[in-house]
Amino acid sequence: MSRKNYTFTSESVSEGHPDKVCDRISDAVLDALIAEEPEARVACETFATTDRVVIGGEVGLSDQDKLHDYMGKIDEIARACIKDIGYEQDKFHHATCEITNLLHEQSAHIAQGVDAAGDKDEGAGDQGIMFGFATNETPELMPAPIHYAHAILRRLAEVRKDGSEPALGPDAKSQLSVIYRDGKPVGISSLVLSTQHLDDALSSHDIHAIVAPYIEEVLPDGWLTAETEWHVNPTGKFVIGGPDGDAGLTGRKIIVDTYGGAAPHGGGAFSGKDPTKVDRSAAYAARYLAKNVVAAGLAEKCTIQLSYAIGVSKPLSIYCDTFGTGQVPDAKIESAVAQAMDLTPRGIREHLSLNKPIYQRTAAYGHFGRAPDPDGGFSWERTDLADALTSAI
Repeated sequence: MSRKNYTFTSESVSEGHPDKVCDRISDAVLDALIAEEPEARVACETFATTDRVVIGGEVGLSDQDKLHDYMGKIDEIARACIKDIGYEQDKFHHATCEITNLLHEQSAHIAQGVDAAGDKDEGAGDQGIMFGFATNETPELMPAPIHYAHAILRRLAEVRKDGSEPALGPDAKSQLSVIYRDGKPVGISSLVLSTQHLDDALSSHDIHAIVAPYIEEVLPDGWLTAETEWHVNPTGKFVIGGPDGDAGLTGRKIIVDTYGGAAPHGGGAFSGKDPTKVDRSAAYAARYLAKNVVAAGLAEKCTIQLSYAIGVSKPLSIYCDTFGTGQVPDAKIESAVAQAMDLTPRGIREHLSLNKPIYQRTAAYGHFGRAPDPDGGFSWERTDLADALTSAI
């Protein structure tokens, strides 16, 4: 029997965190190529450190002349990302940092396994396991700790960028320890926030005074009490931030990207990968399915696992766990999932309309729990499959 009373902790990082700078650049490169050709193949990795950004990986367009043209735009794409995030530090500035582009053409051996040919359907871009999760403990059907850890940093980024709080810098981290009673989140036992600040004279107490109203604004009423422990900039100073303070790399914040440790994670990261790569697209599909199971009232909590083999189109397995909250046996949900959605790589891309330049916006504050955008962004957050799942069962 699962525990009902406990405390669970999740963390988030801001768009200015060194790893998130790299995720943003990788996804911006992906968006630029998909905007040129929806079927573009991209596996882009970024590394950032003091005064330097290195971009590498494999890319492919059907027109190699266009691909050559885009190679000349990578520098511009990276600088635009750094500028929008807000870095104008002496040792990491969008206008002066060195950009090294090491992208090259996709491996023909990988392409032959993935591409459709003759009577062979498009195969998965790699082997792997992917997980999706949903729970009814928040309106967004996300675990509360990660959802509100994201919300705090997103709000602080808004007031930093609109000029309301010019003392704040781009780099920040949050961490929430959420109290559960009878299986439901009811309060916060401790809150950690470390945020870069541009004025060296500001103390931890000063930063606390700046950020506290925004934190209180985004958290549910009554969750912060006199017993809640606050740790704001516990090291004292945080002036040097971003890649100048610590190196960054694409794909190093996979738990921040998903469910904050409240659910399993497969072996792959998301950013910089086009949707033929099931590391990304099948993880989105698994979230979509789990969310629709919960939205349909079939369970209070749901994990969906999908597995694939490189070059093979259909998933090797589908697994469901509703943690004893299901209204029907988990095996029936597994069958319904397979009926309600084509889970081949092509089927996922078409159902969720993933061949669009919608990925740069996912690079910070989580890939899940966001509202679907009119242009197709976060399509995996829709709950339009609930009726089909219920009918299949």
